[in-house]
Amino acid sequence: MKNELFSIGPFTVYGYGLMIALGVMAAWIAAEYRARKLKMKDEHVFFLVLWCLLGGLVFSKILFWITEWKEIAADPAFLFETMADGFVVYGGIIGGVLSGWMYCRIKNLKFLEYFDLMAPSVALAQGFGRIGCLLAGCCYGKETDGVFSITFHASDYAPNDVALIPTQIYSSILDFIHFALLLFVARKKTADGQVGACYLIFYRAGGFILDFLRGDLIRGSVGSLSTSQFISIFTFLVGVVLLLKCRKKRSV
Repeated sequence: MKNELFSIGPFTVYGYGLMIALGVMAAWIAAEYRARKLKMKDEHVFFLVLWCLLGGLVFSKILFWITEWKEIAADPAFLFETMADGFVVYGGIIGGVLSGWMYCRIKNLKFLEYFDLMAPSVALAQGFGRIGCLLAGCCYGKETDGVFSITFHASDYAPNDVALIPTQIYSSILDFIHFALLLFVARKKTADGQVGACYLIFYRAGGFILDFLRGDLIRGSVGSLSTSQFISIFTFLVGVVLLLKCRKKRSV
């Protein structure tokens, strides 16, 4: 895949950045459309997207540095060398949720109502983001002799000229399915928080298995699990607890 798509004068458009931008725009448009349809205060959607984006970026970077603490301890300059790359997606999820919660608290909005609104859009954005990973070559899979494989020839991240499991493609497909599934849940929900809970539960259902196929070992690990797999256990449990609380409220 090719990350440098084209140049306009001194500016180069990179596939990863373009896909992230398209994902954010798609998330914003989808959330604002649904807010109007649900007769919610759609004027807050743009600011929620902005807050969640910034909070997600900060926390995903912090979590990456936590996983690379040995590198930082050995050479503190590693912090500055990795300012523009190296992110952990679960840090983005945690940071996005916390930032959204803070915004809702400040604006006196019902957090769970807006969590339900934004959750499908987050899954949609992540689907575009994984296409960006494919173009850049990050989040790559292990070497394979299987029929379904992808070979990079000029990647700065993935091994070049080696057949790899196309984990980025699988992840992107799962994210778009996740988006559609959450929209279905949103149409059937009976209490605020159910869609957000399902997002936390479903997000790593397939991703947990895909992580065993990943070849980028730099992501860090906790025992036999990757950092993402380890954190996903807790986000799954949080989702289950939230869903049970929503059902309890409905039955009261």
